[in-house]
Amino acid sequence: MNILSLLLFLFALAVTMPLQTVEAGDAKKGKKLYSKCKACHTIKKGGKHRVGPNLFGVVGRKAANVKGYKYSKAMKNSDITWDIATLDKFLKNPKKLIKKTKMAYRGLKKDSQRADLIAYLEENSD
Repeated sequence: MNILSLLLFLFALAVTMPLQTVEAGDAKKGKKLYSKCKACHTIKKGGKHRVGPNLFGVVGRKAANVKGYKYSKAMKNSDITWDIATLDKFLKNPKKLIKKTKMAYRGLKKDSQRADLIAYLEENSD
């Protein structure tokens, strides 16, 4: 492989790599952080909805897809699947990702705290 081919390969690799990765979190720390979510969300399997929907099984689920909860039009039209990267963006600044979301929470700014909370949500997903 000549140097030009190698450089083109490395450039292509760099362009296709994600710009931001989410660090692995600590679910035990995430459980403590979840106390900020409790006022509006439950996380028990089959749990009731509050101001926000039940979050059990949220990781990997399509947005606005829990029966019995009335989602905003913005959330229904978002076409989001709650993977780790999308949850990270949403938890950092919900209204930046979905402008007219009903979620009033302003966001969790620290990367490590979002990673911990997401690890806890993962632990409570099927």
